[in-house]
Amino acid sequence: MNRFLAEQQFQKVMEEYTDYLLKLAYLYIKDWSAAEDIIQDVFLTYYQKFEQFEERSSLKTYLAKITINKCKDYLKSWRYRKQVLTNNFINPAKKGRNRIIEEDEKLELADAVLQLPVKYREVIIYYYFEELSVLEIALLLSIPDNTVKTRLRKARSILKIQLKENDWEVLIHE
Repeated sequence: MNRFLAEQQFQKVMEEYTDYLLKLAYLYIKDWSAAEDIIQDVFLTYYQKFEQFEERSSLKTYLAKITINKCKDYLKSWRYRKQVLTNNFINPAKKGRNRIIEEDEKLELADAVLQLPVKYREVIIYYYFEELSVLEIALLLSIPDNTVKTRLRKARSILKIQLKENDWEVLIHE
């Protein structure tokens, strides 16, 4: 296929599927800006590999699968996790001494969470900060839901040992 036809086809695909893929990405990551970045990456991947598309499924399904995989990669990324922890631990609306004390406690908690092994850290982040259900976490990580429950229990146990009782209460009640 000559370059002009390929670019025309690519433009048509972008026009037809951008809105759908953007909504799909947003459903996964709940951040419009990041979803837009992911969709750009999806189309870049498609452009680079469009000749590999075998048409065993529809183009829409193919692009959706690329989008879902890129969303999962994003959710597993350090950039995302760091953003989630920062946003959830610091509340700029509070003022004064209480805010400083609370921020200190939350930063201590964030540090403890970040020190957990990855398999425990990710379930704590998804469960408490992203408010995903055990089943959603299991699907996202491609592990059984009982494994998620076990990892949550073990992570809580580790955190309880690492933190003072009042810091632990902050985690349980948020």
